[in-house]
Amino acid sequence: MTATPATIIQIAESVVAEINAGDFSKTNLAAQRLYVPNFDLEDMKELRVTVVPREVEYLPLDRASNKFHATIDVAVQKKFSKGDAKEIDPLVFFVEELADYFRLKRLNSFVAARCVKVENAVLYSVEHWTQLNQFTSLLTLTFELAK
Repeated sequence: MTATPATIIQIAESVVAEINAGDFSKTNLAAQRLYVPNFDLEDMKELRVTVVPREVEYLPLDRASNKFHATIDVAVQKKFSKGDAKEIDPLVFFVEELADYFRLKRLNSFVAARCVKVENAVLYSVEHWTQLNQFTSLLTLTFELAK
């Protein structure tokens, strides 16, 4: 008997599928779902998009069901050579494209879940920038559904 994955995993997998099938400025994407994105610097020469299920919140909706909030992080990472605007601006634009795409979106393969909040609190990680010469931006998506 195959168990149904946890709801947050189904949502994260749907986010991966949406990114990989999307029409964005960055092409040939291969977003993947991981719990801990841990790559060698050598692997970061190519654009990496990682989807990480982060948090679940259960709020009472009525006596029989809950309002379910699933928080999903989307990390966009790439090693840079100069870190100038010509190199970084397209990455910032790509993160904005993702944010615009998911805002109020119902997932195609999990239509019960709707994105109710999009946050880009880490436009770029200063630590990754200075220590690794790497652009790392973190987009946080919150999906809501009744369960």
